[in-house]
Amino acid sequence: MSTLNVELPPEVSAEEARFLLMSKLYETGRLSVGQAAALAGYSKRAFIELLGKARVPVFDYSANELEDELEP
Repeated sequence: MSTLNVELPPEVSAEEARFLLMSKLYETGRLSVGQAAALAGYSKRAFIELLGKARVPVFDYSANELEDELEP
């Protein structure tokens, strides 16, 4: 595993930066939700809730796939 050291401006906390980086890596498919949650320092459930608040989609369904899932 690699380590990244970044100098952040005072208005950005390390926790916020870690969440934003991990959420972007999850959103782009580079990490699973579990991997991203662990690296961000959250439980999987808490991370998913934070993704929702940040408007990051947790499920990547197309409209057709969603319709197929919802049909009985």
